[in-house]
Amino acid sequence: MSKTEQFLAELADIVGETACVTDEQALEPHVTEWRNVLHGRALAMVSPASTAQVADVVRLCAKTGVAIVPQGGNTGLCGGAIPDESGEQLILSLSRLDSIRSIDPEDFSMVAEAGCILASLQQAARAVDRYFPLSLSAEGSCQIGGNLATNAGGINVIRYGNARQQVLGLEVVLADGSIIDGLRSLPKDNAGYDLKQLFIGSEGTLGIITAATLRLYPEPEETTTLLVTLPDAGSAVTLLARVREKLGDRIESFELISRLAFELVDRHIGGVTLPFEPSGDWFVLTEVATGDAEAPLERLLEEAFEDGLVEDAVIAKNMAEAEALWRVRHAISEAQKFEGPSIKHDISVPVGRMRLFLERCAERLERQEPSARPVIFGHVGDGNLHYNLTVPEEVAADANRISAVTKTIYDLVAELGGSFSAEHGIGVTKRAWLKEYRGSTELALMRQLKHALDPQGLLNPGKVI
Repeated sequence: MSKTEQFLAELADIVGETACVTDEQALEPHVTEWRNVLHGRALAMVSPASTAQVADVVRLCAKTGVAIVPQGGNTGLCGGAIPDESGEQLILSLSRLDSIRSIDPEDFSMVAEAGCILASLQQAARAVDRYFPLSLSAEGSCQIGGNLATNAGGINVIRYGNARQQVLGLEVVLADGSIIDGLRSLPKDNAGYDLKQLFIGSEGTLGIITAATLRLYPEPEETTTLLVTLPDAGSAVTLLARVREKLGDRIESFELISRLAFELVDRHIGGVTLPFEPSGDWFVLTEVATGDAEAPLERLLEEAFEDGLVEDAVIAKNMAEAEALWRVRHAISEAQKFEGPSIKHDISVPVGRMRLFLERCAERLERQEPSARPVIFGHVGDGNLHYNLTVPEEVAADANRISAVTKTIYDLVAELGGSFSAEHGIGVTKRAWLKEYRGSTELALMRQLKHALDPQGLLNPGKVI
């Protein structure tokens, strides 16, 4: 028996034969990024059913020197969950770790395993009259372990914060197979370093998250969803400032969307229809916890109309209309995939400089690549935009032109004190940009942390740094 055969046999002994997959056809969805941009090969994929099995697999890999690629729902956008092309890396799927171990409405917390689907966690919280606020387009298929490994953002960051803010404790398997059992639900715990923060956003390069204690909230009060038409994109920043001034922290979400983004959804996504006729080029889709703030919201809109800050407004009359608006928003990424090649950028800038960024970026790209069509949408409430460009085939086929466009955008982001990666992480596709836009001291510290926690470099090698 060869070393590889022996290794695969030992894996099967740990997780069971049916949970150790080597068939190339069965592996195909797990070695390909969902946009069909990145492809890899894998030695095998294992799906442990418990944290103990994860630890056993990791110990075996540490002994044999086999690299591990942790994988959740494989909905990432930077290739962080895809193996390389060597065919020698092992995919470790967390999909079978899908239990909610406990939920405590009085403690406002739940303990969920890494393979739990995000939408299922939202539903479980609602079943006990609680609210889990993390919400993003892929919530029907993404897994909470991947959400935490990338520090996912989504539409509710403005009020509740990123995934990082939703975590009270973590269970993590380290590179040597040892387990950190940190599933505490304490809002206050200053007993040494806050180790969980090392692993949130580390994309599986420092340890494998197997479970988390998550923060729950009271069910939101009555909300109002509205879509407003703006005279220009920059007006979103002024409108946001007014809403914050008048309504404080009642803003659940505040999304800027370009007309082209809506048109792509209408053109390509079956069953998702626009419940309105777009009357302008720029829109804000916002959800506000109204309750006793309905009158202030109406006055705010009246003043915005009078000042020319808002040109039109559509207010959802009921839950069905609100959900229809959000379905359109969540379908934008999928719709762009069908329109042709695109260059995607997940950037953030200080909210106060968002208008300046949008104006300057449009001017620079018009000169540099006039054939590119901006498909812009995102969480302007927290300064995060998905600044995507649909481009002709000849542009997409030229790596130098793509890189030049991206550098133009990222340089402007850096000038304005922003980040070239807001919520999608680094993965494979942004490693070179991390080297360019992060200081040498920061990078050196990242490498020291990586070496200290994963001295053999077996956890998701080639990702982040």
